[in-house]
Amino acid sequence: MKKPLPVGIDNFEKIIREGYYYIDKTMFIKELIDLKGEVNLFTRPRRFGKTLNLSMLRYFFEDTGSEEINEQNRNLFQGMKIIEAGESYTDRMGMFPVFELTLKSARQEDYSTAYYMIQNAVSTEFERHRRIVEGGKEYLSIREYEQYTAIAEGTAEEKTVRNSLQLFCQCMHKITGKNAVILIDEYDVPLENAYFRGFYEKMAGFIRSLFEAALKTNQYLQFAVITGCLRISKESIFTGLNHLNIISVFDKKYGEHFGFTEQEVLRMMSYYEVENRFPTMKEWYDGYLFGDTQVYNPWSVIKFLYDLYSDVNAFPRPYWINTSSNDIIQDLIARADREMKGQIELLLGGGTLDIQIHEEITYGDMYSNEANIWNFLYFTGYLTKESEYFKESSIFLRTRIPNVEVKTIYQNTILNWLKDIIKKEDFRDLYRAMENGDTQRMTDILNEQLFRTISFYDSAENFYHGFLTGILSQSENYLVKSNRESGNGRSDIMVKSPSLRGRSFILEVKVSECIDNLEADAQKALQQIYEKKYMDELHSEGYKKVNCYGISFFRKDCDVTSNLNCHKITN
Repeated sequence: MKKPLPVGIDNFEKIIREGYYYIDKTMFIKELIDLKGEVNLFTRPRRFGKTLNLSMLRYFFEDTGSEEINEQNRNLFQGMKIIEAGESYTDRMGMFPVFELTLKSARQEDYSTAYYMIQNAVSTEFERHRRIVEGGKEYLSIREYEQYTAIAEGTAEEKTVRNSLQLFCQCMHKITGKNAVILIDEYDVPLENAYFRGFYEKMAGFIRSLFEAALKTNQYLQFAVITGCLRISKESIFTGLNHLNIISVFDKKYGEHFGFTEQEVLRMMSYYEVENRFPTMKEWYDGYLFGDTQVYNPWSVIKFLYDLYSDVNAFPRPYWINTSSNDIIQDLIARADREMKGQIELLLGGGTLDIQIHEEITYGDMYSNEANIWNFLYFTGYLTKESEYFKESSIFLRTRIPNVEVKTIYQNTILNWLKDIIKKEDFRDLYRAMENGDTQRMTDILNEQLFRTISFYDSAENFYHGFLTGILSQSENYLVKSNRESGNGRSDIMVKSPSLRGRSFILEVKVSECIDNLEADAQKALQQIYEKKYMDELHSEGYKKVNCYGISFFRKDCDVTSNLNCHKITN
């Protein structure tokens, strides 16, 4: 039996005790100790191991107040790299009270509900340390003890909750004589959610107060580690935290601790005896560059391995797309002007885009200029760095889409956006042109729509087929059958009236290699309809009037051709 894969498990103790496959990331602890940062903010894309790493830090550093539990926690690290690093690091095990807080549950519809979820998370962590406080309450003032109890029981006022992290450190130091470690996971989730739901300022004020009290001038703080996807401006959230050490995907330090390196992926695939699928794994889930370290998406690697272990021929899928909302991509596409649409098409075609790096921005700044949008996409994993350069006192990145999985996210979002746009359009002119055999008018209408869309050409036939099917499906007077989607080898698209006395159409689509081939390819598409007798299906159903159209596409241009007597020829 092979070790089970930790799909969705981000608790370090559970992974080790229950024997899941674990990639040793404990040298993160060594680097953290060596670099001695007091307040450290790590920004990485979602599902890149942030929560699991914070859980690992808790079990390594935490003094639980029980020597038996401390010993159990120490045993979790037996055989791992941090133990081999020596006593100067292992001596730190079980040394500090640890406050571990995740804010990921704050993705809620309004401020009061989001605040309640944060308050509940804080209360749960206070309750977890209640035994230490009850055992040493004589060291606390009456006010400190009452406030701690109120927070633990969930009855504290908001102003008390805003000071809760600082209160925790203060109480722990008075009782144990030790400074506390603070671990905050997904700090930007409540901010992102509040921005898109319209209560950003209120939530930002709460988070700012929570952090300032604990991190700014807290003499009882040993160190803090904060994680998130985005590097929110110090002026908006981390006001006055001059000692804040921000480590983003751009930084050279800590590069290998979040996500999987290629050697780690190869070892995993060898262990599960599916290494022959490595080329697919690399094409779909590799491509990130954190600092100078090549990194794979750990969530998608584990999910694909899970599928491969039961079926070595399993198809890759965009697992990452469903791990969170893709609001940023959706907003980018919805707001894109003609220049930005061209840049998206360039990226989808495998090209690169140079952006000036802006590491400290807010959600409110997202749409103030184009550079901020591209920076958001870079820091959240929708783009990655190919190279960097220095120009006119600024840092620039040459960016690209990391891999096939992320490209699929863009393409799916574009297709959904395209469907929404098409639904708002009136295409009665197109149907009139089809009924009248007016191929020039059909060409003009389709070219106009193509000019407005964001296109991707690596899977061009599917794109154009979906584009055309979406437009034709808007009519209430015709039924549209997409044969390409059924894979039955018949014509691309059939359009027919519900009444057998009405009109019917066959459309065959070709994608040209260059614009000069448009007219000839449209003729080839039309000829294919005749040669393969695609009309027979409609005639067998009883339709008398069948018009056939060959349509060719090249990027933003198309050509439509037809034989006006097509239905007569086929009778």
